[in-house]
Amino acid sequence: MITVEEIQNTQQKKEFLNFPARLYQHDKNYIRPLDKDINDVFSPEKNKFYADGECTRFLFKNKSETVGKIAVFINKSYEQNQPTGGIGFFDCINDQETANFIFNHCKNWLQERGIEAIDGPINFGERDKFWGLLTEGFLEPLYCMNYNFPYYKELFENYGFKTYYEQLCFSRPIFAEVSRVFTVMHAKYSKNAKISAKPLKKNNIEKFAQDFTEVYNSAWASHGSGKQIEEAKVLKMFKGMKPIINEHISWFVYENEKPIAMWMNIPDLNQWFKYLDGKFGIIEKLKFLWVKKFKKK
Repeated sequence: MITVEEIQNTQQKKEFLNFPARLYQHDKNYIRPLDKDINDVFSPEKNKFYADGECTRFLFKNKSETVGKIAVFINKSYEQNQPTGGIGFFDCINDQETANFIFNHCKNWLQERGIEAIDGPINFGERDKFWGLLTEGFLEPLYCMNYNFPYYKELFENYGFKTYYEQLCFSRPIFAEVSRVFTVMHAKYSKNAKISAKPLKKNNIEKFAQDFTEVYNSAWASHGSGKQIEEAKVLKMFKGMKPIINEHISWFVYENEKPIAMWMNIPDLNQWFKYLDGKFGIIEKLKFLWVKKFKKK
């Protein structure tokens, strides 16, 4: 018999963080997220989405053993044609009945609040973190990207979830030959006096945060009833990334000085954080600096 615990105390919060580490302990590609990054999502003081939303988390246990966890939430600030709630941070043993129990519990919680549809797995926050279900390419995850077992796809689909949209991520060797279409298009547009390209400069971070916001909102804000990202949030994100920004690999494209495209690249922090087991205290920060300086992948 499965029992449900709504997360309230310190021990339950720790179990929410530790259960995935046990579940994936034999998966060589799993990288534990930083505890701080997870905790910040569920902190009303640090997550502005609590101002217009509601969120709670649950642990699911068979006897005394944790068999699943999930977060369920409502974000009233998003414009929606149909009242829609979200679920995320889902982890579960490979058992459809257990997954169905978890999904049903979330469905009932949302229905009690007038919600008619469920979107998930997503983040209780912006799309830049913990968003989506991995269905192909089970490699080491990038920083703050979701990772899950292949069987999760069946757990969701067997319950009735349908694909809303697909997000694709690609990789390529740094020094591989560039496709001819890029060289042809570059030759064409580099002759256009109206088009210019500029590398991101850390000493002018405010300008590039503004340009990022403009391009991002033009491209994404209208997709999936999304809400525009705020420039203040982007600037905060850029300032946080400043120590790891490489000015040579992040570029912005302008037409008549108006930002129209960007190509942002930053080092994958998970290649350093994977040695820290989710912690980032004083000792881990010192270890991070050592790994960053001396450790190759």
